[in-house]
Order: sequence, then C-alpha cells, then structure tokens
Amino acid sequence: MNKTNDKKVCSFFVSDYHFEMITLPYIEKEIEKNKKVIVLTDKDLTPTIEVLLSKMNLSDEKKSKIMKIDWNINDLEKIEQIKNAQNGNELVFIKGNKDYITDMRKNINFIINSKKIECIDCYDINELGDDVADIAKEYEEVLNTMGKTII
Repeated sequence: MNKTNDKKVCSFFVSDYHFEMITLPYIEKEIEKNKKVIVLTDKDLTPTIEVLLSKMNLSDEKKSKIMKIDWNINDLEKIEQIKNAQNGNELVFIKGNKDYITDMRKNINFIINSKKIECIDCYDINELGDDVADIAKEYEEVLNTMGKTII
C-alpha cells in the first residue's frame, strides 16, 4: 500500500533539464497553492535549475519561490522535513535511478505513518532501459508537462 498518495504517480526523464522542464509547471501551480515542495535527488540540480529559470518567462517573484526549493543533495535534512510535516501540505519529488527511488520510498513510507504527503517518483529513463513499461504498470498516473494523466 502506498501511504503517501491516494494515487501512485511517476514521471520519466532523460536529463536533469528534462526533469525540471517536466516538473516546473506542476511545481509552479503547487507553490501557488502554498505547498511545500521537497526534491529528493541523487544529483545537485542547482546549476541546471538556475540556467532553466534564466530562460523562462516567469516573474521574478515566481523564480524566487522556485529557487527557494532545496535543489541540492540533502537527503537527511529533507527526510527530517518530511518526518516533521504537520499539515500534509507537502509535495515530494524523488528523482533518480530505480535503486535510489526504492530506498527513499522505503524511508518515507517508514517515517510518515498516516500523514498524507503527495509523492512523485521520477525515474531516469536512461537507467531503466526495457523496464519502463514494467515500472509504469506500478503507477496509476504519470506527470508530464501538461500535468498528471491516468496511465
């Protein structure tokens, strides 16, 4: 049972820039709803998100809010934030290879108990190879640039 979402949601990316381009429209909407966005990642995304935001037609205020997200590798600190979540107003992206996502998912499911936290697993498609279809079968929705769609 997936304790974090009502529906299991995933996404697939081919590069860090691609991950950011897929997720930014959704992140932007969720920030406007006062969601706290947490990005668990196996790579520091700060350099790529800075480049991407510099090329986007967003207000400085929106860019600033997006940059306030911790795009670095701070898993322990971020897990602690999830552990201390009080209001279920958190949106967690787990971005990386299959093993990283599996490990982070176990940690999150172990600590949150009955807290309702939206969690989206974002897989590096380059690492998955032919397993993409099998992975997708484990989920009910996929996040792309247009938002969440039913698989």
